[in-house]
Amino acid sequence: MSADTDSVPEYAPDVMGLDHTTVTGWGRTAPTAARLIRPRSYEEAAAAVRDCGERGGIPRGLGRAYGDAAQNAGGAVLDMTGLDRVHAIDADGGTVLCDAGVSLHRLMEVLLPLGWFVPVTPGTRYVTVGGAIGADIHGKNHHVSGSFARHVLALELLTADGEIHTVIPGTPLFDATAGGMGLTGVILTATIRLQPVETSLMSVDTERATDLDDLMARLAATDHRYRYSVAWIDLLARGAATGRAVLTRGDHAPLDALPARLRRDALSFRTSRLPSAPAVLPEGLLSRTTVGLFNELWYRKAPRSRTGRLQRISAFFHPLDGVPHWNRVYGRGGFVQYQFVVGYGQEDALRRIVRRISERRCPSFLAVLKRFGESDPGWLSFPVPGWTLALDIPAGLPGLGAFLDELDEEVAAAGGRVYLAKDARLRPELLPAMYPRLDDFRALRAELDPHGVFVSDLARRLHL
Repeated sequence: MSADTDSVPEYAPDVMGLDHTTVTGWGRTAPTAARLIRPRSYEEAAAAVRDCGERGGIPRGLGRAYGDAAQNAGGAVLDMTGLDRVHAIDADGGTVLCDAGVSLHRLMEVLLPLGWFVPVTPGTRYVTVGGAIGADIHGKNHHVSGSFARHVLALELLTADGEIHTVIPGTPLFDATAGGMGLTGVILTATIRLQPVETSLMSVDTERATDLDDLMARLAATDHRYRYSVAWIDLLARGAATGRAVLTRGDHAPLDALPARLRRDALSFRTSRLPSAPAVLPEGLLSRTTVGLFNELWYRKAPRSRTGRLQRISAFFHPLDGVPHWNRVYGRGGFVQYQFVVGYGQEDALRRIVRRISERRCPSFLAVLKRFGESDPGWLSFPVPGWTLALDIPAGLPGLGAFLDELDEEVAAAGGRVYLAKDARLRPELLPAMYPRLDDFRALRAELDPHGVFVSDLARRLHL
């Protein structure tokens, strides 16, 4: 049995209830009931699409969308993790052809020993290839490599009419599907261009920034030297320390950077796992006091400056994957992950938002700031050139909805947008300003799927 199959009990879609029909996102904020279908062949996938019923269906991977993007109240949810074959690897040319239900974890297991790595990975490797394309995920290397769909050479898409189309970059259907949140059809396979590596270790530089301006200056001045760059930011710090951060950058370590004892097994993929978070945790565990203490300790323990530390890929990219079901830490009420981007030249807007979050004393210990590079072609793709901030907030925080609505207004006024794959509460009237190609997406979707076969809670809420 493969390690990917072994991981299914921990990382299968978050499906709850005695009849296994209550489905929620990773934030666990808005569960809805749906009929779960798990096709194991392309023919079964086509039959599932035909059998969605009046409320339609939506494809779903490993359930790591934070909000309601992979839910469908009263309809069908197509769990695509049963289609998980790696069909072909071109070890010379650096490409892989695989099913959409294959996880990035499985690809790393298969590809790293051959000297290849996935071109883009988010903060978890338990994402399917189909989900990576549907959300057009980004990672710590967007300023260099762009989003995931930029590395997709072709995909096979099962549309509402039951036909399977080969879709290539540069076509309207590709641009609507990349970031289209599963609303153009079911991705069955994808051919992906890979990143060559010499080892499975990272060479990592770490430094502390004293405040937000110091952080932005360091990122702007030196990001071009690194393939991967991210900053953890303390959003409870106030006054002169507002926006203080720990900045972590790195690249794949070359073979000659490894000590002799590590060179013999330089491409092995090793992960670590801690005990799973308990199913039930005390409410209020993540208070301003406890998170403030954590943030203080995290900032103080970080080195002022350290270069060249060797770190496993799993530790550098996916530290939270070592704690199965870490989303339970937020309690029964779940959490909201709020991520937005504002363009270069809108630094004052970023400063105002960070200051407002700090003054509001939002208890967030998972907050990161990154810089995006060029925009990606997807009509609903999130990244645009600029600054992106993501933070987790307990959903039960009093007044949170109204506060985030105000932040949405400020983001939209600055020409920015929020990330649909993480959204659970955006008001639909702000969407056109955030996503200028929205009308194109709606028009193509209406032409491709006139009867609304593909639909989700997110699509209904935002009138996609």
